[in-house]
Amino acid sequence: MGIGFLRGSWVAIITPFNKNLRVDFDAWNRLLDLHLAVGTDGIVVCGTTGEGATLELEEKRELMKIARKKTNGLINLMFGAGSNDTTQACIQASEAASMGADAILSVTPYYNKPPQNGLITHFKSIAEVTELPVVLYNVPSRTGCNLLPETVAELAQVKNICGIKEASGNLDQVQQIISLVPEDFSVFSGEDALNLPIMICGATGTISVTANVAPDLMKHFNDACKRNDWEKAKSIHYKLLPLHKAMFVETNPLPAKAALSEIGLISEYTRPPLCNADSKTHKLLKKIISSFGEMS
Repeated sequence: MGIGFLRGSWVAIITPFNKNLRVDFDAWNRLLDLHLAVGTDGIVVCGTTGEGATLELEEKRELMKIARKKTNGLINLMFGAGSNDTTQACIQASEAASMGADAILSVTPYYNKPPQNGLITHFKSIAEVTELPVVLYNVPSRTGCNLLPETVAELAQVKNICGIKEASGNLDQVQQIISLVPEDFSVFSGEDALNLPIMICGATGTISVTANVAPDLMKHFNDACKRNDWEKAKSIHYKLLPLHKAMFVETNPLPAKAALSEIGLISEYTRPPLCNADSKTHKLLKKIISSFGEMS
């Protein structure tokens, strides 16, 4: 089932913390204001970049509640409801609508390394407990588990499994997925450095880490792709490419948080076992940010 809002420029938003490692809701509101100002199409809340693995369920509820009230329908919200425990993933998915989510992002189970049949059972179980659109999330480098194109095609037949964030870094795999799924199934690039070729191959949008730092340019990039203005899209992509790469010189979201702290939007705190980015990363990000001029 195709869902029209599952396209365009989405941000895999960070979760800001204060020095006590509690959620910094003042900074959260500043980040939401930024995305409202530039017209970001959608926000993924409590995903990998949002350190969802170390957020308490009540914190997730509050982040979603504030985001829903602040955006007031102007930006669509996707809730990161994944887990390596199918039961826990279903519990989170079943609550997502009441939290204000428009859709769910569900990552492949990490650590367990399930076979493809196990993945099919896992995602079908999640889809059964919610009426919200479910977007699959494939990121083998973090999960040790690859959702194969044929598996995606089978899951795409489920009524409310409506898209995938593909972050395998494998362009051939992305092309296979696009060739196998229904035309209205949303395919998001989840690999910023490959955004341009993935969009040219037929993806419908990006779920981006870079959009934390340069949301305006990511919006312009997606809008250019939507118009089939590939020269404009190419120009923006290559302007952003150093930043795309810098976002992953250390574990995500460390560089994104470092960049946002350099800009002055957040304080740079992460929850253990993560830590702050090192001085080399800060130096690199300062150089890239200065090359952009004022970034919004």
